[in-house]
Amino acid sequence: MSTDTTPNFSTLELEAEGPVARIWLNRPELRNAFDDEVIGELSHAFAHVSGKAEVRVIVLGARGPAFCAGANLNWMRRAADFTREQNTQDAAGLAAMLRTIHESPKPVIARVQGDAYAGGMGLVAACDMAVAADTANFCLSEVKIGLIPATISPYVLQAMGVRAAQRYFLTAERFSAAEAHRIGFVHEVATAEELDARVDVLAKALCNASPAAVRACKKLIADVAGREIDDALVAQTVQGIADIRASDEGREGVQSFLQKRKPNWLV
Repeated sequence: MSTDTTPNFSTLELEAEGPVARIWLNRPELRNAFDDEVIGELSHAFAHVSGKAEVRVIVLGARGPAFCAGANLNWMRRAADFTREQNTQDAAGLAAMLRTIHESPKPVIARVQGDAYAGGMGLVAACDMAVAADTANFCLSEVKIGLIPATISPYVLQAMGVRAAQRYFLTAERFSAAEAHRIGFVHEVATAEELDARVDVLAKALCNASPAAVRACKKLIADVAGREIDDALVAQTVQGIADIRASDEGREGVQSFLQKRKPNWLV
């Protein structure tokens, strides 16, 4: 991708050369806490790289010791004087950004090198998979200041499950990367030295897969998760496999397997 088409950001870094695009939160002096500017730039960055045909995987990372400390204090001070209508508009921006990440047609890996608190946990949960450093801590701290993790809750609940949420939403306890792994919030835990290697293993696996099949799998999970297994769902899954088998990449993948050669998306 030519660099002249890459947007410039003040709160992020974007590296989008080749199949792996990397989006970095880049306000380490503020522990990468977000505000309306960060939210807008994240939405823009994800929309930009998601639309690039050459991008196969997106990695969301952060500079500095913290991944994301949640909301920026100055933003919170401004929001304290908002009307209900202004609060609704403000929350809608955050919700739209999380949805942009979650619904990206490209798979998204969260590279969690440090603490992820409150809305920072929402960022991690909106990604398809997450690898955390063993020194990272996590906290849904909202109830400590009289708030609730409402906007991030669909993603965090999906990632950690209802039972874990009943503890950590209500107690606002800080918990370790090992506990985040135990409850399923992150997929892997690594040392700081191994973190990039573990992220790269996932990125390579995703790049080796059929791009169309990966997109279809993301949609399949969204369509099937939590639904009752009834005639309508069974019929939908039958159509899903029929559609992908008849697609160009589906045919190419099967033929390359039978002919013991690489599929054309790897050539």
